[in-house]
Amino acid sequence: MKRKTIGVIDYGMGNLRSVSKALEHLGAKVYVGDEPRKLSRAGKLILPGVGAFGAAMKELKKRKLIGVIRKALERKKPMLGICLGLQLFFEKSEESPGIKGLGIWKGTVHRFPKRKKALKIPHMGWNQVRWKRTSQLTGSLKNGRYFYFVHSYYADPKDRRLVVGETEYGVRFPAVLTDGQVSAAQFHPEKSQADGLKILKNFIRA
Repeated sequence: MKRKTIGVIDYGMGNLRSVSKALEHLGAKVYVGDEPRKLSRAGKLILPGVGAFGAAMKELKKRKLIGVIRKALERKKPMLGICLGLQLFFEKSEESPGIKGLGIWKGTVHRFPKRKKALKIPHMGWNQVRWKRTSQLTGSLKNGRYFYFVHSYYADPKDRRLVVGETEYGVRFPAVLTDGQVSAAQFHPEKSQADGLKILKNFIRA
């Protein structure tokens, strides 16, 4: 497997087909699977996700994929988390008390709070993202563009310098984060039409 291959981590809970198809559409060579050896040989990794925080961590551990992620971090490989994948990068989540996340970033994942003005949970559909700063991941995307979200929880990083873009849904929460090597989007870029594909394209080129 060539170093330029992008490994999409399969732990049984990801939107794998739509992510892989979007990457292939953009010209990337993609490996989708859970074989640690093949994922370790990929040049970049994507951690997608749809489902519960605790169940996801259990599956990652069961399939011996946490070690793959740790080694990728040590080797300075670019990594992208999508939706639940973003949340798994943090230390813990209110969704699954007592379950430790990957802890790549310090902070907690919270459930959207109840408000007098009822907001439907999960947050589902198109919403605007306001950029806080520039990044290689977002490139020249204009401010206030719409992306597709499906989630009931949001990340609260201790280091606010990680935040690239924010979205408002009852509370203001991070929609895009990056520390340079590791990046993540709370929305689904693979389902966000042209602007979402631009983000994936930027990750491919990084």
